Amino acid sequence: MPDKFSSVRELKNLLLICLGSTLLAGGVAFFLLPANIATGGTPGMAMIAHYVSLISTGKLMIIINIPLLLIGMRYISLHFALRTIFAIALSSVLIDLFVSRVAWSGVSSLLLATIYGGVCVGAGVGLVLKGNASAGGTTIIARIVSSYTHYKPARVILVLDAMIIVAVGFIFSDIEKALWSMISIYITSQIIDKVLTGAIPEKIVHITSAHSNEIGRAIKQQMDIDGSVLSGHNLSGDTDKSILFVLIGARRVPKLKTLVLETDPNALMIVMEASEITGSAH
Repeated sequence: MPDKFSSVRELKNLLLICLGSTLLAGGVAFFLLPANIATGGTPGMAMIAHYVSLISTGKLMIIINIPLLLIGMRYISLHFALRTIFAIALSSVLIDLFVSRVAWSGVSSLLLATIYGGVCVGAGVGLVLKGNASAGGTTIIARIVSSYTHYKPARVILVLDAMIIVAVGFIFSDIEKALWSMISIYITSQIIDKVLTGAIPEKIVHITSAHSNEIGRAIKQQMDIDGSVLSGHNLSGDTDKSILFVLIGARRVPKLKTLVLETDPNALMIVMEASEITGSAH
């Protein structure tokens, strides 16, 4: 039963990664590249390098990402790394294939290119994340920097995206290109969160399971997330229950779901929007 469950889950991951990589490649090749508008993360870095070196964007994505993955292997699991390598390789090949083989000159409107490019890239990255993989090494850079400094990963990613926007302005000597890129990155981030669990960046997760202690330890050890354990009982009062209360970023919910179901396939997991947060959950 566990092997069958694992095989079905991996097949679902593979399908999500393939669809997500195709959407990502289409957004870059058909909308953003023809309009000289960048997206965020390592795809955006590859696009910036392409504008400077004229090396294909797909090749540059591999050149940028593979060393980052090798450096960051201590921060990610082997299965996650293999899925990520597949996602990067597939999206890179598809970008170059679309650019070289598909007769498409882009859209004349920068607004349409920005919106549709951002939506396609965001939907693609979101699906890849739902497939328990990553579309690039930006998160690895963020985790490495945060492990040696007091800066949080989200702030590091924000700084990297800001550097991409500034680079666009310098390369094209056009502040409007930088502003369009900023809009594209914003749209992408919103679509990613929407694809995963909704637009709210933080989620409240309640987990009820007969293996609450094991799940709690796994969450702490593997995801470095703290939370609370709420004690209670069912409505008839004859069965004691423990409920795990966790506050987590929306983009990490798929990984949390996988971890919980691996420990207890029958666990009840409820994800709620955290519309306003003050203080700390620790």
